[in-house]
Amino acid sequence: MEYLKAIPTGTLLFNLVLYGCLPLWLIFGFLDWYCHKKSKIEATSGAKESFYHALMGVQVGLPVFLGLVFEINCLQFIIIFLVLIAHEVVAHMDVQYALHKREISILETHVHSFLETLPFVIVALIVVINWSAFVDFISLNWAGHMDLVWKHRPLDSKYVFGYFFTLIFLDVIPFVEEFIRCYRYKHAKSGEA
Repeated sequence: MEYLKAIPTGTLLFNLVLYGCLPLWLIFGFLDWYCHKKSKIEATSGAKESFYHALMGVQVGLPVFLGLVFEINCLQFIIIFLVLIAHEVVAHMDVQYALHKREISILETHVHSFLETLPFVIVALIVVINWSAFVDFISLNWAGHMDLVWKHRPLDSKYVFGYFFTLIFLDVIPFVEEFIRCYRYKHAKSGEA
């Protein structure tokens, strides 16, 4: 077991992001979809709320993709922090809109807690793991650090493909289904009027 003690802290933190935080985000995203389906979102808050969900998925998905494929640098930190702020704004709009349109269960409230907190945890870990790039970012030493640069040591392609396959299966397909369900319900109801 001594070899486990020799694993560098940065490696442990990076693995926490890859094998802990990112999979949790997918699982809680799926649970959020399940809560929406159970509350019959199509008959209550409908396509507008479903659009908010899709937008938040893209907002979080973009920096995740960039972080898995490209080196973290000043450009990445600009994107990460802008997306983090935008995600929080849209999350607030989403809950504010849905609050008076449908019941938000206790389970969904807890799921939202994780979905709101995990991006901050991941960003904090990314900052610590990429401390020198973060220091360049906050000291405005951006020259030469504003390009998307392929990772010098690419992640295992099995992990990247596995993660994106899981993302598509657990989150993209269910939320596309949710939007289609909401859209069809709205048009079926307007056809009855």
